[in-house]
Amino acid sequence: MAKSYVNFQTPAGLKTKILEAVEGAKNTGLVRKGTNEATKAIERGDAKLVVIAEDVDPEEIVMHLPMLCAEKRVPYVFTPEKVPLGKAAGLSVQTAAVAIVKAGTAEALVREIVSELPKEAGASAAGAASAEKPEKKEVKKPAKLAAKPAAKKA
Repeated sequence: MAKSYVNFQTPAGLKTKILEAVEGAKNTGLVRKGTNEATKAIERGDAKLVVIAEDVDPEEIVMHLPMLCAEKRVPYVFTPEKVPLGKAAGLSVQTAAVAIVKAGTAEALVREIVSELPKEAGASAAGAASAEKPEKKEVKKPAKLAAKPAAKKA
């Protein structure tokens, strides 16, 4: 039975590529492991791809991730089990979610995965462009006011 947060079926050919990308990013890039770390990476705009396990119980643990990814235009994908996801991320335990922040040598594989995702997974051109952070505008700071000289005591 599909969980309520799984809003599309990951193509069968991508399932092994996803774990390979996570493992490659773990070895040569930067991976955020766990729901809390993945959430922070998404909110900060650092995540290039978010991988969410389908067998999370209770579902509420990861239920917010697809909506947050859609809001922040970060591509996301589902993997059937959390144990292989944890192992691919370099953990000895399971993990419900992983965010690839820097893909390292898995950059081409991550791009391939994102290009094969359905539209609802954030695979549109805007979703793929989320890998590049927009430049921040330079904000001018107001000039400091000249300090008034201290009044002399009589």
